[in-house]
Amino acid sequence: MLAVLVKSALRSGWAKPCVRVRPAAHIPERTLAHQEGLPKLPVPPLKQTCERYLAALEPLVSREELDHTRALVEEFLRGGVGERLQRGLERRARKTDNWLSEWWMQAAYLDCRMPVAVYTSPGVVLPRMRFQDRQGQMRFAAKLIAGVLDFKSLIDRDALPVEHLSGKPLCMDQYHQILSSCRVPGPKRDTVVNHTLGKAPPTHITVVHNFQFFVLEVYGSDGAPLTVDQLQVQLEKIWNSSLQTNKEPVGILTSQHRNTWGKAYNHLIKDKTNKESVRSIQKSIFTVCLDAPMPRVSEDVYLSRVAAQILHGGGARWNSGNRWFDKTLQFIVGEDGTCGLVYEHAPAEGPPIVYLIDHVVKYMQRTETLPSPMIPLAMPQKLRFNITPEVKRDIEKAKQNMNMMVHDLDVKVLAFAHFGKNVPKQHEMSPDAFVQTALQLAYFRIYSSCCSTYESASLRMFRYGRTDVIRSTTTDSLNFIRGMEDPSRPNAERLALLQKTIQTHKDNTYDAIHGQAIDRHLLGLKMLSIEDLTSMPEIFMDTSFAVAQHYNLFTSQVGSRTDCVMCVGPMVPDGYGVCYNPMEEHVNIAITAFNSCEDTNAARFARAVEDALLDMRALLGGQ
Repeated sequence: MLAVLVKSALRSGWAKPCVRVRPAAHIPERTLAHQEGLPKLPVPPLKQTCERYLAALEPLVSREELDHTRALVEEFLRGGVGERLQRGLERRARKTDNWLSEWWMQAAYLDCRMPVAVYTSPGVVLPRMRFQDRQGQMRFAAKLIAGVLDFKSLIDRDALPVEHLSGKPLCMDQYHQILSSCRVPGPKRDTVVNHTLGKAPPTHITVVHNFQFFVLEVYGSDGAPLTVDQLQVQLEKIWNSSLQTNKEPVGILTSQHRNTWGKAYNHLIKDKTNKESVRSIQKSIFTVCLDAPMPRVSEDVYLSRVAAQILHGGGARWNSGNRWFDKTLQFIVGEDGTCGLVYEHAPAEGPPIVYLIDHVVKYMQRTETLPSPMIPLAMPQKLRFNITPEVKRDIEKAKQNMNMMVHDLDVKVLAFAHFGKNVPKQHEMSPDAFVQTALQLAYFRIYSSCCSTYESASLRMFRYGRTDVIRSTTTDSLNFIRGMEDPSRPNAERLALLQKTIQTHKDNTYDAIHGQAIDRHLLGLKMLSIEDLTSMPEIFMDTSFAVAQHYNLFTSQVGSRTDCVMCVGPMVPDGYGVCYNPMEEHVNIAITAFNSCEDTNAARFARAVEDALLDMRALLGGQ
């Protein structure tokens, strides 16, 4: 059962990292003052969490199972075990900046052994570019690099404006974790290393083309970032130096199961040259992947194919070896106009990444005025790898496993064009709650039952806060679904049920972002009981608890000013991953499933979601 809880924690909608909490001494002064003013993550009242847990189970389990669980919860509360664990959590909260962070670091990421590609690393598809030639691709990549460096300068100067939610300032620590950081595999537990804290922060990025890695210094001798023109010249040098396509795709090793990659990593870095090359990749500010073109597809499946490619690279034959999946940020610029990024989830959630993307896209739209200094630049350094028979075997194994992963991932991007967040807003409804309710209705129509649904909620109102869970499946959502599926119910009644469902979702969202949701609290109580070496409370061994933690719908709203598509793999083998970006007049929705599960189908679910959204709009008068 611990494995179930840990996996759920891991896939927490762009969840908490395995990166250590940054020591206060290393935070810039203004950020430090802001951070110190943030409240600590609270420990919710025990009775409240227990009551809300039972309420969350109502639409998910039978009446008999619920009665059994209710008895276990009452025993947990009455018998003293719950109160003892609660006092322990409250003591921990008083003594630490964030009572959850250390446990989360271990359980959610460091100890998880699934591959990061597909299983935990989200992807972002940017609007398609129409490059006329290779120079267009190089120019775009050069502008993109300049835009990210411009964003980096804001972080370095502590000039990022503090974000607010509901008038409250948010923790900005994640912005200090996404650059110059990298996950490092271990045989049983990974680490995340951030290289910004040393005396000499990195001044290079990694560029990979045709499976070959290069170090590109992005600052001149005067410390100023290279201009777009200079970056383009350097990228063209890299392109011309990596035309051979018969190189071993060392990067594909990073797509493996973490235990397998941990062993292969040790094989790889036995060689001194390999070790230095790997370290250069790990230390780099970020990585740019110059991808080969993928096979042409029709326009109606283009976005779906690109979303899959961003997540995994398309397989060993295509671009999966043109990656270092452990790197926190990897920007992808394909020769065919495909562009986006994939990021290793440990150091940050989606919102800081989206904020960065919005900044970069806006930066790239500026008119360039900087003249390029007429200074010859050194050739970017090609990273060398000595491929021993042992490493060669590891690469072949990784190719096979990646190809299986590619064939198993089912991706469908729904570009819902009928309306966007404008329609629910006209009716004073939350667009997020509206989409979440449509997901509930769509799922029920296919499977004739509700499922446990995960929507991530930001805890950044609190110091070092990451996420908790908004449980979108509620008794009210089930009542609305039943009303929609009953032909005898008038539309006015259905509309009232929809309004009640959306209000409940808004209330649950408010509770979650204010630290009063149930999932992290239950995780803390369970982790404390494990740490104390006491017997596991019965509520965590219960079938209902397993049902609650099995998220067939793993969802996240990723709001962006850029017309992008975010995507992530499912949390469970028989589930769906759903990311959506509600724009003013349309909604981008990416749905993933596994082909190995006969019961799931991404395209079928996408059709059901589209129908549900249209049926719900009809209740509003079709506006």
